[in-house]
Amino acid sequence: MSKGSPGPTPGFLVWRLANKWRVAVDRAVAPLGLTHAQYSLVASLHAMQRAGERPSQRRLADHTGLEALYVSKLARALESAGLIERTRDPRDPRAVQLALTERGQDVTRQAITLVQELLQQLLEPLGGLDAPRTRAFTDELTTLLDAPLAPPVPDNDESTQGKTP
Repeated sequence: MSKGSPGPTPGFLVWRLANKWRVAVDRAVAPLGLTHAQYSLVASLHAMQRAGERPSQRRLADHTGLEALYVSKLARALESAGLIERTRDPRDPRAVQLALTERGQDVTRQAITLVQELLQQLLEPLGGLDAPRTRAFTDELTTLLDAPLAPPVPDNDESTQGKTP
């Protein structure tokens, strides 16, 4: 919290909500042998496959917002668990394509059902999934996610060099 703010800052609240959601999803999908990060990967892969796409690890990383190296690590673990297949892209031998196995599709469908129930619980105070407040909240989150965010550039002003803020 900042000194000038009478309550929690928006950043603190976003962080708290993200942690609350991650913990809830982790608990919900743990009986299926998944973590929240793995769920994010398989649920995204499920949606992309239903749309007729067989994404590369890079494409899935871009879609989920996860680092490519992390997606690779998750994909290897999911492959070991028999939930996804990793194959070389015939158009680009450097790229690895991902697809859910039959077992992976089954587990993912179960996980999606559980997470949808959680989402309904989370959004109930706003009126539920289809409520106007939820749509407005979703629009606001999308606006924030679309905004570029980069670390501040240090000021090279000579008067501040050598001084600790």
